[in-house]
Amino acid sequence: MSDVIRPREDPTGEPLPLTVLTGFLGAGKTTLLNRLLRDPAMKDSLVIVNEVGEIGIDHLLYEILDDNVVLLPSGCLCCSMRGDLVTSLENLIYTLKAGTLTPVKRVIVETTGLADPASVLHVVMTQPFLLQHYRLDGVITVVDAVNGMATLDEHEEAVKQAAVADRIVLTKGDLADDTAAIRARLAKLNPGALVLDAAKGEATVDRLTGAGLYDPAKKIPDVARWLADEAVADAEHSHDHDHDHDHDHHDHDHAHRHDSRIRTFTAVSEQPIPAATLELFLELLRSAHGPKLLRMKGIVQIEEEPEKPVVLHMVQHVLHPPARLDAWPSGDRRSRLVFITQDLPADTVRRLLGAFLGQPAVDAPDKAALIDNPLALTR
Repeated sequence: MSDVIRPREDPTGEPLPLTVLTGFLGAGKTTLLNRLLRDPAMKDSLVIVNEVGEIGIDHLLYEILDDNVVLLPSGCLCCSMRGDLVTSLENLIYTLKAGTLTPVKRVIVETTGLADPASVLHVVMTQPFLLQHYRLDGVITVVDAVNGMATLDEHEEAVKQAAVADRIVLTKGDLADDTAAIRARLAKLNPGALVLDAAKGEATVDRLTGAGLYDPAKKIPDVARWLADEAVADAEHSHDHDHDHDHDHHDHDHAHRHDSRIRTFTAVSEQPIPAATLELFLELLRSAHGPKLLRMKGIVQIEEEPEKPVVLHMVQHVLHPPARLDAWPSGDRRSRLVFITQDLPADTVRRLLGAFLGQPAVDAPDKAALIDNPLALTR
């Protein structure tokens, strides 16, 4: 099997689940995080933030363990991100192995309000040491129900934060006149994300964690939830319809100028895909369109080992080392790739995959042409 899609075994034992918590300035990340940390289920968690003070623990008692780590009353740990994220995550593992720190069962990385969460995902997905010791448990994005529409209008970072999320927490819903509009907008931006209303008590630990491929407690695959196939498929039709028939309106509508650049869609193959073909497709896709791939996740039936599907996760041009399942989680054995893109139409990706699978479209290059001349790729 090719190097790109060969699953890597973790020789160090069970990796720590890592959750990325993001959201625009003032959305309520601190309030949500403080509440979550008081839940007994979050015991033995560690939070990495830009500065300790930003987590809002001034009114709490805490014990300083060293220059970077404090122990919260709940038993959770809070680590100040002095230096880069890689160093912080590496030092955590070394400290845990040395036995000088309270055992940690979960890590939460809180981004700044202006951050593109893709940068944090890149860190975890590109460093070999971190790949051995951490697994991405999901991306949680906090959205303000009162100011969320205006924030999405004005700030592309906020749109990306919502688009790549596995879970979206809607805050200040009790202060908003109506949340229907912001909910509809989020559903179009990210149809696969579960939206939870914090004001109604829906943003609980059990609903926010375990958003990744595996349930941490049961250690079983939950591919359907991870891919959110049905939600994506339903939204894809209406989203493409809007772009086909209302393109000029969206391009010139101030309220949706960022949203109109985001697309969520699936590419499906009924036939098993040879490992080498999949590698070529992924390499060309990320080299030609990497910056436009906000996120891609999928499950693929490999021709060489059809009974053991491979799970893929890509953020922009970075492909996470694939995971291999022991068996298919359901009777659906189609290869399914879910894409969240910016300025990249669904047809471009599907035509490229079709070309590699021997299904070229009219006036589109076939696999041989793409290999001989990557510039022949349909834009």
